[in-house]
Amino acid sequence: MRKPSGNYKFADRFRYRNNGIYNNDIMKKWLSLIILLAVNVISINAQQKNSINNQSMEKKTKTIRLIYPQWQGGIVDHWMPDIPAEDSSRGYYLGAQLLNLLAPDSNQKTVEVPVSLDINDRATEKGISSRNVIVKQSKAALDILNENKPDRIITLGGECSVSVVPFTYLAARYPNDVAVVWIDAHPDINLPYDDYKGYHAMALTACLGMGDEEIMNLLPGKFDTSKALIVGLRSWDKGMQERQKELGIKGLAPKETADNSSAIMEWLKSTGASKVVVHFDLDVIDPADMIAGVGVEPDGMKTEEVVRVINDIASEYDLIGLTVAEPMPRIAIKIRNMLNQLPLLKE
Repeated sequence: MRKPSGNYKFADRFRYRNNGIYNNDIMKKWLSLIILLAVNVISINAQQKNSINNQSMEKKTKTIRLIYPQWQGGIVDHWMPDIPAEDSSRGYYLGAQLLNLLAPDSNQKTVEVPVSLDINDRATEKGISSRNVIVKQSKAALDILNENKPDRIITLGGECSVSVVPFTYLAARYPNDVAVVWIDAHPDINLPYDDYKGYHAMALTACLGMGDEEIMNLLPGKFDTSKALIVGLRSWDKGMQERQKELGIKGLAPKETADNSSAIMEWLKSTGASKVVVHFDLDVIDPADMIAGVGVEPDGMKTEEVVRVINDIASEYDLIGLTVAEPMPRIAIKIRNMLNQLPLLKE
């Protein structure tokens, strides 16, 4: 048979070599080889794409939502006589769960700090009520953060002390580059030797590296007092105004931020920090606007003012930490207690 001249199709080669008859075995081998090569190319491309995606993910910031229903730092039954004493402080636990339920859905990883509900484990040691439980739960919160290594943390509490571990973690992660804006009706600068033994009133001083020695050694970082600002401040325990002056912590009354956030923004600029953590105690809100926390001090901030302040901060600074604390769902507690007394529900 004469070899054909000019262009001829791939299959013609098999006809020529096999007297015009297709060799199916050879065709199958060639097709298998082509398919194998194609699969390998696709696999290599997929691996390269995954590698690029992984590198891109590593560059993205990691935000976690920390549900921290710690209630032991509050001693608040005398402020809420209409609620059974055993339910008052533990109301913070229910409050944290409700905040998480009401918060917008997101792709953020959500992690909950394990918190005891034992009402009998409230012994005061070294000037702090429920100290041993608080130390244990603080260690658990820190373990969660060290395991997840977040760049930003949203904390839903819980009483005010839930800010201590996440804020000091972020202080250590970004040394000397984080300012604290503490939005609260109270300064939270108590110390263990003061009359009031609730750890939630010691939350800001703990963030500043002052307080119980074991807890201070546990915390990964701290803030300088020059990088702490209290917003919405209008109520002090005995001696706290003097301590605030001694520590040099600036405070702004609700009226100073009612119209705009300029006083806060000017202070932030003076700190030289590029990052901010914000603590939002719900009792900063004026009770005429909404009673969401324990405190009902009059002449507080309006809800929209707090929202505006936090958004203004986030628009000009890297907001790496946000805590919403001190939710006290009085009505929900009363409804739960009512349901516990109804027939059939417990069967």
